[in-house]
Amino acid sequence: MEIFLSTKDRKQIIKLPVIPPEIKVNSPSQNEIYSTISQGDIKLIGPPGLRTISFSSFFPFESYSWAKDRTYKGMRYVHMIEKWKASKEPIRLVITGKKASILNMLCAIDSIEFGSQDGTSDIYYTLSLSEFKLLPLQKRKA
Repeated sequence: MEIFLSTKDRKQIIKLPVIPPEIKVNSPSQNEIYSTISQGDIKLIGPPGLRTISFSSFFPFESYSWAKDRTYKGMRYVHMIEKWKASKEPIRLVITGKKASILNMLCAIDSIEFGSQDGTSDIYYTLSLSEFKLLPLQKRKA
């Protein structure tokens, strides 16, 4: 498995050097419950909501031989993600498996929590993303 984060135009790409042990994707629906006089509560099935994804791992400072990528070190990853967040532009998340893409979606960076924990310069983090949908704009004549 490989995980990539990139700017929308793919001019900057991060390949996660250490695959998170667990990745959680929440794919909600916008279902609604209504109370009726004769039937009690009923549920109406709504459209899909925005997916969210969260994972935790670390950005190594050392060039570990088992790391999937050694392009950047430690806090450099965090600085890039913080810069992307400040740009207010969506990013792309791509998760690939052995034979196919598992997930490929535009995302908003909801939060990144980071710090050191074991006396090394490795940076441990939790990244939370949510799906970003581009709205099709229609041209109108004035």
